[in-house]
Amino acid sequence: MQRPKIGLALGSGGSKGFAHVGVLKVFEDENIPIDMIAGSSMGGLAAALYGVGHTYESMYKMAVNFKRQYFMDFIIPKMGFISGKKITSLLKTITHCKTFQEARVPLKIVATDLIKGERVTFGEGYLYEAVRASISIPGILVPVKSKGKILVDGGVIDRLPISVVKSMGADIVIAVDVATFNGESQVSSIFDVILQSIDIMQEEIVRHQELHADVIIRPPVNQFNSKAFTNMKEIIKIGEETARQQLPLIYKSIESWKER
Repeated sequence: MQRPKIGLALGSGGSKGFAHVGVLKVFEDENIPIDMIAGSSMGGLAAALYGVGHTYESMYKMAVNFKRQYFMDFIIPKMGFISGKKITSLLKTITHCKTFQEARVPLKIVATDLIKGERVTFGEGYLYEAVRASISIPGILVPVKSKGKILVDGGVIDRLPISVVKSMGADIVIAVDVATFNGESQVSSIFDVILQSIDIMQEEIVRHQELHADVIIRPPVNQFNSKAFTNMKEIIKIGEETARQQLPLIYKSIESWKER
């Protein structure tokens, strides 16, 4: 029997985005095919890692051993506090310097052009370059300048790239939102101020986007600090548990498509 094309939309959320690793584990365990994937910011990183062939085990090891000093290279602020040279080098390594064309499934990564205020969707070229642009939190990580554009975090314009997955041809869209605003997040640094502001600005937009997704997975990870990169095991576990809770709805969506 013909089956639907399943697309994943992985949202932004700083270190909370490692919940995507737990979600991907459930798809792997249940043999639910992922035919295409799009990601924004940390969701873009997770999409890229999956695309180059990383398994749950390798992503898990990466997450629990991830330390801020791996990407913190401070500079005198002009367009950001962190130059991004360290993180670029790290991204090259963990994506094996592969291109979009070499990914195991079609994938796209979202960034924001500060000049025109438009969404920029990467679908070709080196994955590390797209991820580097997509994770460039405004004011924190120096933006990427490319082809007359100044590129920053994809979460600024599209926290949850449901429409991107839809445009890729997905019959069923499953979205993973790890940055839902609930008014309980800790705000204690400029990093928190910027991320919280982006989440608040995106909240109403995401509510409208939800109408175009078949399943929304929302791991309850708001109690964790977006910048801390601690509690990785717990965040991944919450991602896995939440995805498992949504399995009946995922299977129902697949069966409903077959019936149609």
